[in-house]
Amino acid sequence: MGATKSTAQQTYGTAEVAKLIAVSPQRVRRMARLGYCRPARNGRVWQFSFQDLVLLRTATGLLRAKVSARRVRSALRSLSRQMPEDRPLSALRIYADGHGITVRDGRRAWQPDTGQAVFVFDSELPAAVAKAMRLQPARGYLQRVDPEPPDGSAAAGWFNYALSLEGLNSEESAKAYRRAIELDPNFGDAYINLGRIEHASGNGGEAEQLYRRALEFSPNDPVARYNLALALEDRGESAAATDLYREAVKLAPDFADAHFNLGRLLDQLGQKSEALKHFLAYRRLSKG
Repeated sequence: MGATKSTAQQTYGTAEVAKLIAVSPQRVRRMARLGYCRPARNGRVWQFSFQDLVLLRTATGLLRAKVSARRVRSALRSLSRQMPEDRPLSALRIYADGHGITVRDGRRAWQPDTGQAVFVFDSELPAAVAKAMRLQPARGYLQRVDPEPPDGSAAAGWFNYALSLEGLNSEESAKAYRRAIELDPNFGDAYINLGRIEHASGNGGEAEQLYRRALEFSPNDPVARYNLALALEDRGESAAATDLYREAVKLAPDFADAHFNLGRLLDQLGQKSEALKHFLAYRRLSKG
């Protein structure tokens, strides 16, 4: 695909980066010139590292979330300075919240442009942004309802109530998911969504157990596998996470973010050809 290699790491050309993040080559060059990343130059040719690729993909998602270009550039520049060399940016979650841009690294969270620590998250990303970032997707086949407590004792009613509270009150949403599980202990989707809330709150161990419970009741669920892979990544268990991403894309070949995360881990493991295959699958699917 035209990628070149240095002695330290693989690099990507402008056209290849454009294909991988589903934007035009002109946009890639413009973002590089504006300082969203700092690729190397070989004469007139840009050479993008994998970190550059992650930064550009992150910037694209934040811009789509209506975060100002100035703020995105400032945050990503600060983040690049703040991170130690041995900590890849691909290990982070970077997203827009109600107050700007927040970075989560395991249980630690902060705003990169100010350096201020963040302890509580009450807001959730819009669905389009969650798809663009490395975040756990929610599961909800049921129709959203207005955020009013259900009258009856049906698990589905409490699930719908919990789903409608997401983005408004995460604590109450979690309580409602737990109520749905009390009423129906086999409610796999409720375990997935509750796990996602716990994971976003920094409770990775609790989230992992909830995802595993979901898989007990829905063993072929790709979302549960994807979310569990993210929880294991936070614990440094990259090999187990890679296996789960493989299973997720096998069960759901159109799961774009699972392809991207699998490609990211394979790239880190040095399996460049297979990584590129999944990056290209992500590009094809995200364009649709």
